[in-house]
Amino acid sequence: MHTALYRKYRPQTFAEVKGQDHIVSVLENEAKSGKIAHAYLFSGSRGTGKTSIARIFAKALGVDPQDIYEIDAASNRGIDEIRSIRESVHVFPYISKYKIYIVDEVHMLTREAWNAFLKTLEEPPEHVIFMMATTEERKVPDTVLSRCESFAFKKPTHAALVETLLQVSKSEGFTLEKKSAALIATLAEGSFRDALSILQKVINSSPDKTLSHTEVERVLGAPKTSLILEILSAIAESNTERGIGAVREASEANADMKVFLTMILRNLRFVLLLRFAKDMKDFVVAETGEAEFEKLGEFAKSAKNINSKTLLSFLDAYSKQSYSSIPELPLELAIIESCAAEKQ
Repeated sequence: MHTALYRKYRPQTFAEVKGQDHIVSVLENEAKSGKIAHAYLFSGSRGTGKTSIARIFAKALGVDPQDIYEIDAASNRGIDEIRSIRESVHVFPYISKYKIYIVDEVHMLTREAWNAFLKTLEEPPEHVIFMMATTEERKVPDTVLSRCESFAFKKPTHAALVETLLQVSKSEGFTLEKKSAALIATLAEGSFRDALSILQKVINSSPDKTLSHTEVERVLGAPKTSLILEILSAIAESNTERGIGAVREASEANADMKVFLTMILRNLRFVLLLRFAKDMKDFVVAETGEAEFEKLGEFAKSAKNINSKTLLSFLDAYSKQSYSSIPELPLELAIIESCAAEKQ
């Protein structure tokens, strides 16, 4: 059985962690100085490295794997599980100076479990350190937050995701075009884990070592770039029929409508950036490539009806797409609304 890419390329040292320098520097200093807190809370969106850094920090403190206990609070969220932890913390570690509990998705604990946990969290034995991770810090009680040293994890930049995808592809013996890596990075929505999981899907579907852009689009259900530009052209010309025709063509090609909307939003954003923030030119070129950038630049100069209202219409369509019984409908409505706006 093959090891999943996100596991295989999970960072093993602080030096391998990308995009979290504000956290790494503090934890490295704490590990060197020995000034260790008794409880840490790592918060941030999925796939940003919270549990990976918890493991790396434990390793930096010299803690043996036998003295690290990982608990998934999503499936162990009740008071009985917390009572078990409260009893076990008094047992000394087997080998190490510290005994570490890494509690993932800690916001899932019940109110009763939190109440039972508070005293232990506030005054654990000297040999115990809690490292808790959450994707929803707002659901963690204030009484818990005040007892922890908290760190907010940033989403990786698009460029960092692209770089990682290209490096991993090369390490695995596959060639991946930069524009394909950019597409995968966009769909990963700021998650290293999701980016590598998507890449795994593409690799597993490939008959050879060359991952063509057409192949990547097919596997991901992404529409052709030409159809995205067709939508923008239709809005620029206030041509509703042309825009809906592009949606129909994408649908007939089995494109995923949510992916389609994601790509349209991305390009609408680039058009507005090129118009109103000209110093972002290099950023847009890096994200799109020269050919696509040239077309977007033309829209930025001449298509004044592609504006903030257009972007808001498609954002609204994106929010409604997941519960629409007709996948194409929110996108069609956004096109109708955007094209009609110029005619009014």
